[in-house]
Amino acid sequence: MKKEVQLIATAAMGLESVVANEVKALGYTDVKVENGKVLFTATVDAIPRANLWLRTADRVKLFVAEFKATSFEELFEQTKQIEWETFIPEDGEFPVIGKSVKSTLHSVPDCQSIVKKAVVERLKQKYGIASWLEETGAFYRIEVAILKDIVTLTIDTSGTGLHKRGYRVGQGEAPLKETLAAALIQLTNWTADQPFVDPFCGSGTIPIEAALIGQNIAPGFNREFASEDWEWVGRKAWEQARQEVEDLAKYDQPLDIQGSDIDHRMINIAKDNAMEAGLGELVTWKQMQVKDLTLKKDNGFLVGNPPYGQRIGDRMEVEKLYRDLGEVMKDLPSWSVYMLTSYEKFEQLYGKKATKKRKLFNGFIKTDYYQYFGKRK
Repeated sequence: MKKEVQLIATAAMGLESVVANEVKALGYTDVKVENGKVLFTATVDAIPRANLWLRTADRVKLFVAEFKATSFEELFEQTKQIEWETFIPEDGEFPVIGKSVKSTLHSVPDCQSIVKKAVVERLKQKYGIASWLEETGAFYRIEVAILKDIVTLTIDTSGTGLHKRGYRVGQGEAPLKETLAAALIQLTNWTADQPFVDPFCGSGTIPIEAALIGQNIAPGFNREFASEDWEWVGRKAWEQARQEVEDLAKYDQPLDIQGSDIDHRMINIAKDNAMEAGLGELVTWKQMQVKDLTLKKDNGFLVGNPPYGQRIGDRMEVEKLYRDLGEVMKDLPSWSVYMLTSYEKFEQLYGKKATKKRKLFNGFIKTDYYQYFGKRK
């Protein structure tokens, strides 16, 4: 039997259930949802699969241990008892990062250095090393997270955050995280055979994520991960996971996806990003104002992250934008509309009450995701 591990897929606030659905879709059944994270138990080959496939998780961490500690001595001794040698080789590089919330041990730098010292002592003892550890090998970033005196120790399997897909060559002032863009799409009922339009596309993140979803292309296909160099995960598990990514992609799936924006510079950036993602001709890009939007097909999906009008000077412009959008869409009852904004009077300006609203965070900005379900034709 393959070795089992416990993994944590971290999630932005409000997206936990979306991440949990993705984990279950990968075939993992032992799934538990908590604030900001989804825990699941699986065999080791879940490490490459989860990193390659999860569209809405921030990163995948390996759960190592959990215990209570209210003194530095307890933290040191309990950390030292853990079998770190099963994960970290003799030459492994293992920096320690940390956070502490509502805990007796509130000094994060001290907690980090104590955990580091305890792991060093354990590994020196196990590998029979008298001097210092070289740390020239593969990368294992340990995190010590203390919440109400409960210490959780994890190792990050992702490396760079999962939102870094590797296709963004340019971006605008306030780019939408790729993970949030993917979540906005997954919160709709859109399928690859239906029209999809983002009238506020900016650097193209939402249409690009829609194209990846539409052709079932794994979001991590174009990048590297820290755990690719971990011997105990193995090169073979990564090769098999990447082969699965290739086998399941539907490169011949036709798509009708359009991104438009008032700013021609953003359209050029969006085109470059789509090219980098290998989706060159799959998305149609247009420089256009919202009021000029014409949608000839039925049963489409309009998904966007419009300007929020947070700066006073932008407010009137943004209000006009929302009214224009409402005007365009009122004659298209078969279209479903999904808009993310922090502007509280959106429904009033759009001219219609949303079918459903969901609270989400765009970075640190509290927003609502306004959902209008179209009437199928």
